[in-house]
Amino acid sequence: MGKIPTREEAWELLCEYNQEEFHLKHARIVEGAMRYFARELGYQEEEEFWGIVGLLHDLDFEKYPQQHCIKSQGIMKEHDLDDRIIHATASHGFGITVDIKPEHTMEKVLYAVDELTGLIGAVAIMRPSKSTMDLEVSSVKKKYKNKKFAAGCSREVISNGAKMLGWELEDLIQRTIYALRDVEQSTGLV
Repeated sequence: MGKIPTREEAWELLCEYNQEEFHLKHARIVEGAMRYFARELGYQEEEEFWGIVGLLHDLDFEKYPQQHCIKSQGIMKEHDLDDRIIHATASHGFGITVDIKPEHTMEKVLYAVDELTGLIGAVAIMRPSKSTMDLEVSSVKKKYKNKKFAAGCSREVISNGAKMLGWELEDLIQRTIYALRDVEQSTGLV
C-alpha cells in the first residue's frame, strides 16, 4: 500500500531530485492547480492528496528526462509511497513514455492541466499585466493555435486531456485559468 507523504516530505523528496527553479516552480504551480480542481470538482476531502500528486508529478524529469514517468515509479517505490501516487504521477505520461492510462478524475485532470499550465503561463508573461487575472480564453486559444509559441507544451496532450474529462477545450482552458489565478500570488507564476 505504501504511505502518503506530508506536503513537507513530498517537497523534500522533490528537492532531492530537482534543483532547477523552473522545475520547482512548475511543481508548485501544478500542485496549486490540482488543489483548486479537487475543491472545484467535489473532492475537497482529497485536496491534500491531489496536491501531493501535483507536486511530485515530474519527480524524475530533471535528472532522467529520457525515462520520465518510468524512473519516478522506482524512486517512489524505494520511498514506500502509496501505489495511488505512483499510478497517478506515472499516468500523466500516458501515450508518451508509459502505457499507464489515467483512470481516476484526478489523473485525468493532471494529464490535461500539466501541459496547459505551461502554455497559459507563457501567454500570461507576454501580456502587459504579466498576469492571469485579466487573461481571457480567446488569448490562450490564439496562442494555442500557433504551434511555435511555447512549442514544448503539447497541444495533442491538452486536447486529449479535455476529451478524457469530457470537457470542451475552451472549458478546460477557462477552468485552468481560474486555477492559475487562484495560485498566481503564492507560486510566483509570472
